[in-house]
Amino acid sequence: MSRHPEVLWAQRSDKVYLTISLPDAKDISVKCEPQGLFSFSAMGVLGESFDFSLELFGKIVPEGCKTNVGLRNIICSVIKEEKGWWKRLLKSEEKPAPYIKVDWNKWCDEDEEEPNSDLVSDDDDATYVGREDESSDDEGLLYLPDLEKARGN
Repeated sequence: MSRHPEVLWAQRSDKVYLTISLPDAKDISVKCEPQGLFSFSAMGVLGESFDFSLELFGKIVPEGCKTNVGLRNIICSVIKEEKGWWKRLLKSEEKPAPYIKVDWNKWCDEDEEEPNSDLVSDDDDATYVGREDESSDDEGLLYLPDLEKARGN
């Protein structure tokens, strides 16, 4: 019996990123078909079989699909046939399977998209793609002026 690996997804106007969490995978097979069918199969480190097929929301360009195999995961970049933002990953309006989740580390809103961003070339060990390595103690804090000074008291 085959199992399903965790699949994280994010999109840009021209492509969809699928990150398949499967450490030390072997015999990896990825197929992209023009009508939007994405298929994956691989063997896990203990010899167990993993596979899944997704009917994507829109049509794709099979020749433009790239796969980057890392130690911990497989990142697939799937080119959309028509540029634009999909309402969801899958054609079906039903709730997606529990192993399919949004990849918030790669997520980009329509108004935040940067031109020429290609995440598939990044090393999969950098799990927080797009995040700055530098952090400060003030990260996430909002500056508020002293209210007494603002009132003029």
